[in-house]
Amino acid sequence: AVKRERKSALLLFGLVVTAIVALGLVVVSSASEANADRLFSNPYYFTQRQFAYAFAGVLVAIVTSTFNYRNWRDYPWLTWLFFGCVFGLLVLVLFFDPINGSRRWISFGGVRMQPSEFAKVATIISVSMILDKAGWRVELFKHGALFPILAIGFFVVPIVMEPDFGSAVVVGLLGLVLMVVGGVRMLHLSPLFAVGVIGIAYKVFTNPNRMARIAAFFGIDPNRMARIASFFGIEVRNASSEAVVNAGHQSYQALVAISRGGINGVGLNQSMQKEFYLPEAHTDFIFAIGAEEMGIFFSIGALLLFFLFFALSVYIARNAADRFGRFLVIGMATMIFFQMMFNIGVVSEALPTKGMALPFFSYGGTNMVTSFFAVGTILSVGIHSYTSKKHALVNKVVKRA
Repeated sequence: AVKRERKSALLLFGLVVTAIVALGLVVVSSASEANADRLFSNPYYFTQRQFAYAFAGVLVAIVTSTFNYRNWRDYPWLTWLFFGCVFGLLVLVLFFDPINGSRRWISFGGVRMQPSEFAKVATIISVSMILDKAGWRVELFKHGALFPILAIGFFVVPIVMEPDFGSAVVVGLLGLVLMVVGGVRMLHLSPLFAVGVIGIAYKVFTNPNRMARIAAFFGIDPNRMARIASFFGIEVRNASSEAVVNAGHQSYQALVAISRGGINGVGLNQSMQKEFYLPEAHTDFIFAIGAEEMGIFFSIGALLLFFLFFALSVYIARNAADRFGRFLVIGMATMIFFQMMFNIGVVSEALPTKGMALPFFSYGGTNMVTSFFAVGTILSVGIHSYTSKKHALVNKVVKRA
C-alpha cells in the first residue's frame, strides 16, 4: 500500500505539472498576441517560441529525472564544475551591452539567456551538498553557516552588479531556507539575516526606481522617504513624483484586469488590458490577463495547482532516501513556489512592484528551462528513492528466506 501511495504521488505530481504548463501555454498565447503583432507582425511569434521553450524544458526534465541525483553529492567535481560554469556566465554577462539599464542577458543570435536563473538551481545543489557533507558539524559556524554563505555570495555579488535585485533576493532566500531545514543554528543565521535586511534597505533607498515603487505601494511622498533615510545617514537619490506614478501604473492596470474578469471572465482572447494598457502582459503580469479572460476560476485553479505542486514536493521530500535528496526537493520546490507567490503578490498589489516571472506561465526560455530542471530533480529524488527502498525491501525478504 505504501509503495502504491508513493508511485501515485509521483504520477500525480507529473499530472499537476502538466496541467500548470498547459494552462500557462494557453494564457501566454492569448496575452502575447497584441505585442507580437505590433513588434513582429506575427501574432503567434511569442506563442511559437514559448512552445519551443516548453519542449526544450520537457527534454531537460526527462534527462534530469533519469539522472541519479546522488551524483551531485558523490562526485563533488560535477557540482563544482556546474557552479563554476554558472559563475563564469554571471561574470560574462557584465560585459554585454545593457538592456533597459541592466546587464542580465547573454545573446547568441536570436536567443537570449539569463544566467541568474541558472544561479538559483546551482545555489540549491551546491548548498545542499555542503550541508549534507557537513553532517553533525552543521551546528558549527564554519561548516553550517560560513561555507554555505560563501557559496551564496559567489552568485549574489555578480547578480547585484547586473543589477538584478530580485534574483539576488531569491538566491539568498533559497540558501537561507536550506540552512534552516539543514539544522543550522539560528544564532549563526542571525548575522546573515541582519546583513540581508540592511542590504535590502540600502538598495531600496539609494535607487530612484525602487524608491518610486515603494513610495507608490505605500502611497507616500518619496521626499519623506528621503528624509527618513537621511536620518540614518544614507545618501538618497530621490524619486520624482512622475516616477512614482509610473511605478504604480502596472499594478493599477493589473487590478483593472482582475476586476474586469470577475467570476466568469470576459472570455479567452477577449482581454482589453493586453492591448497596450498593461506593458508586461505576457511576462511579469500574465496572471492578470488570465484572471481577466477566465475569471476567478482561473485564479483559484492556478493557485490550487501550485499549492498541490508544493504539497506533493514536501511529500516526496519526506520520503526521500537521504538528507541530500530532501534538501534538493525542498530547495527546488521553494524556488518555484516563492516566485509564484511573489509574482501574484505583485499583480494583486499585495507587494510592491518588482519584476519576477511566474513559473511555467511568463514568457521566457531560461526561466522555463530552469523550472523544468527543478521538476526533473524532484522526480529524480522521488524515483531513485523509491527504487532504493524497493531494492532494500527485496534484499531484506531474500535474506529472511
